[in-house]
Amino acid sequence: MNILLAASEVVPYAKTGGLADVAGALPKALTRLGQTVRVVMPRYSLETIIRAGQLASFEIDVPFNFTVRRTPVYVDDSGPARVYFIDAPEYFDRSRLYGEPDDPERFAFFSRAVVELARTSDERYDIIHLNDWMTGLVPSFLKSVYPDDPVLSRVSTVFTIHNLAFHGGFDPALLASMGLPDWIFRTENGIEFYGAASTLKSGLVFSDAITTVSPSYSKEIQTPEYGERLDGLLRSRAADLYGILNGVDYDEWNPQTDPYIAGNYTSGDLTGKLECKLDLLKTFGLADDPGRPLIGCISRLSDQKGFDLILDVIGQVLDRGINFVLLGSGADSYERAFQALKDSRPSQVGVYLGYSNEIAHKIEAGADIFLMPSRFEPCGLNQMYSLKYGTVPIVRASGGLEDTIESFDRTTGRGNGFKFADYNAARLLEKIYEALLTFADRRLWNTVMMNGMASDFSWNRSAERYIEMYRRIASLSAAA
Repeated sequence: MNILLAASEVVPYAKTGGLADVAGALPKALTRLGQTVRVVMPRYSLETIIRAGQLASFEIDVPFNFTVRRTPVYVDDSGPARVYFIDAPEYFDRSRLYGEPDDPERFAFFSRAVVELARTSDERYDIIHLNDWMTGLVPSFLKSVYPDDPVLSRVSTVFTIHNLAFHGGFDPALLASMGLPDWIFRTENGIEFYGAASTLKSGLVFSDAITTVSPSYSKEIQTPEYGERLDGLLRSRAADLYGILNGVDYDEWNPQTDPYIAGNYTSGDLTGKLECKLDLLKTFGLADDPGRPLIGCISRLSDQKGFDLILDVIGQVLDRGINFVLLGSGADSYERAFQALKDSRPSQVGVYLGYSNEIAHKIEAGADIFLMPSRFEPCGLNQMYSLKYGTVPIVRASGGLEDTIESFDRTTGRGNGFKFADYNAARLLEKIYEALLTFADRRLWNTVMMNGMASDFSWNRSAERYIEMYRRIASLSAAA
């Protein structure tokens, strides 16, 4: 099949979170399984994409804002899947990927460009695979502007929800300048969402199939607790809703070959993991005491990720002599709180506010325990990275965390981590203490580490499920 995957961020070109990892790894896995995959993303003014000026390019016409813009498209053929970069400096030459006042217009332009790229390409696509609200208007354009186009009429759309909490809302008065008709907002099954227009809802309403990034999350979002006021719509589309667990790119995340860590290691020889722990302590300027448990955390700093719980218990944990390192950025209140924690306990706490791929790899390899107590988690990747590195996860049973982590049972020796259900600080603290008791028994700790390192969450199985789903919706579209 010919598949065009559209995403706002793709590893290694631009990344703020797990979406970029998926958009970088899934095309590689699909290609290995014999599919033809192309990727399209904006060309941001980031160091990793500046070299796009040295790449081959062509132009497409993109109708937008009451004019037709001649838009350069750069092409990178260096990887397993060709990547197209939509070049529009007035929309994407920004200091950050998201968080701009005109985000809806920026990504509406990108969505229209994706459609024009597919329409004018020499290749004929069976599937356009869309990801989160940033690409949510693509199916609206297809249904309202191009319904009779001979090239696009055979294309099926898949919309993947990476996080339902972000709706991409905007003023419906902008629809005309985006090139969309008013009826797409006004109709009963349209993109209206409590008075605003929603790019996310556009993807949910008009795509041929919807996927989530874990089986549990596909069920959770059909409930009022996790459905973000869209649970009724999602229940109505249950027959078209697929939960497919994200995979891990073990070419990138593998302690045996990882170039960022101090010592490579395997489950058969863990010598390198001790080197990694010593290196991590040195990186954060912590006391050189490898026998002391070291807890790591890599995350966006937000309520969703459970940082209110962490702050409630971290003082008690540190009082037991534990070390803690954090890599992340987000809400100012959390950044200030963890900076203050570091300042008050400089020998025990290391904090890096921002993102560093190298430090992320060092934490996964050097920590003993990985903390991920999310309020909700569509999939999560770091808990799967941690398993591969023999770093034992403590998670809350939500979404992909529920699907990937089995609580360790010291009597049977089964399980690859520690998991709690109720979202409160007392339950988190209980699991941290349980993990520390297990850590004190090296035989038990070695068992839970080995169980984790033996877990296999490679992309092949997930990619096969995507191919099955692509074929199903393509056949239904052809029949229609």
